Amino acid sequence: MKQTLNIGLVGYGFMGRTHSNAFRQAPRFFDVPYEPVLKAVCARNADRVTSFASNWGYESIETDWRALVDRKDIDLIDIASPNDTHADIASAAARGGKMVMCEKPLGRNAGEAEKMVTAVESARVPNSVWYNYRRVPAVTLLKHLIDEGRLGRIFHYRAQFLQDWTISKDLPQGGEGLWRLDAAVAGSGVTGDLLAHCIDTALWLNGSIADVTATTETFIKERKHTLTGRVEPVGIDDASAFLGRFQNGSLALFEATRYARGHKALYTLEINGEHASAHWDLHDLHRLQWFDHRDEGQLRGWRSVHITDGDHPYMKHWWVPGLQIGYEHTFIHQFAEFLQAAAQGKALAPTFRDALATDYVTDAVLKSAKSGRWESVAMAQQAGAA
Repeated sequence: MKQTLNIGLVGYGFMGRTHSNAFRQAPRFFDVPYEPVLKAVCARNADRVTSFASNWGYESIETDWRALVDRKDIDLIDIASPNDTHADIASAAARGGKMVMCEKPLGRNAGEAEKMVTAVESARVPNSVWYNYRRVPAVTLLKHLIDEGRLGRIFHYRAQFLQDWTISKDLPQGGEGLWRLDAAVAGSGVTGDLLAHCIDTALWLNGSIADVTATTETFIKERKHTLTGRVEPVGIDDASAFLGRFQNGSLALFEATRYARGHKALYTLEINGEHASAHWDLHDLHRLQWFDHRDEGQLRGWRSVHITDGDHPYMKHWWVPGLQIGYEHTFIHQFAEFLQAAAQGKALAPTFRDALATDYVTDAVLKSAKSGRWESVAMAQQAGAA
């Protein structure tokens, strides 16, 4: 019989649901070394967390994360709560000897994230950050192709993450559901929320970013705050764009906004090398667009590769070839691999240290947007992300 792994989840929102689904499904499709047990879920609203626990099958609830961390029957603390809670919860969990998984961004800034890295590494506990797009089969396949040298020298990397949900000037800031518009809670706007995903994937695929020049904009300067009832200044960035240079000499072009009417979650990336180019689109996440200039036949051009076959990353665990999977499966992949790593006492990439590398880049982007100058990215912690 497998050893049980008792999970304590903090947060019952959108991410709480994706994580809970992963906990349930991973052992059904992957041969994992533990039997996950949904032991407890924690949130401040007792009625809502009770309903969430009942729906997902958690055995108990807590309304104070400190009580959850202190419980002796919890092995893993999973943090799916607002950004301003990440550092305290992760650090306390690590000091208590718990495994820790955390939603992105790791910290509201790199200084906060550094303390979290110190906590998990000093305690030597398995850890991972939910940058789930690494586990899209098409993106994982692209990583393999790059590592095999199929693209050759890399010249360009570009990425966009476009949404439109904050355009209305009547939308308030703060409180449950809208904390991402409150700088005190979120840390930043689209830079830490959307660009962070793009940056993590880029560091994984193409290595460290050396320096950046950026611009940000807050289109609506004041919004009513849900908690205070007062109209207050908006501190987050609604849009963010930057140019950058990777350590390998390639150029970076990144853009994120919540003011792109008609786009709900358009994440795209393209990478151009001396031999080949590749393009990926979250809206068509099971496909990898591929161009190889060495194909000189009359049918030369871009190919659309359907990533559903048994020799493609992760796909042997799912359905028959030709049947695709979706967004939620990326979390299942990450949790299954986390269990494998944890059984060996290891952290799983992206580790807290890897996620700190992303926070260094977002800090540099925000600094450049204020200074109007090129800003260097702190490099000391980036090695693990490449």
